[in-house]
Amino acid sequence: MKTLKKVALAIDTFLETATLIGLVAMIVIVTVQVFTRKVFSYVFHGSEEITMLLLVWFSFLGIAFGFREKLHLGIDSFTAKWPKRLNAILDKVIYAVIFAFGVYLVYYGWRFTVLMSESELPATGWPNSLLYMVMPITGLLTCVYAFLQFIGVDTRRHRDLGGHE
Repeated sequence: MKTLKKVALAIDTFLETATLIGLVAMIVIVTVQVFTRKVFSYVFHGSEEITMLLLVWFSFLGIAFGFREKLHLGIDSFTAKWPKRLNAILDKVIYAVIFAFGVYLVYYGWRFTVLMSESELPATGWPNSLLYMVMPITGLLTCVYAFLQFIGVDTRRHRDLGGHE
């Protein structure tokens, strides 16, 4: 069980680090693209597609990490008036709905990925499925986080972000 936890944390850390590196790469690419377009009237071939891919991957993985850190929206001022037992039941329902959303992303994300594997992105020539491949990955991560939260495991790694207590 300890080895499984280490492997899961390593995968989670890798994906989080790759997401942050993708964000930095996206910022650099867009900055260079704007600079070269305005100063030299030149645009790097494929830079807009690469930026789009990075944005989609960053956004979708951000969804999963948001669930991990319990940063999803809640109306605490409303539910704070309810008994703790009712809130505990409501939390279980929320985790089940989040899990169902993860299953939805896995199922339809995989279908889109397979469907788009035949086509290419026009500028880079990369498979169009790269755009959709993040959906099943995000869905799988979301399912894992929702399941762990459902059984009472605190998945938050960055407690200073202000997630739900």
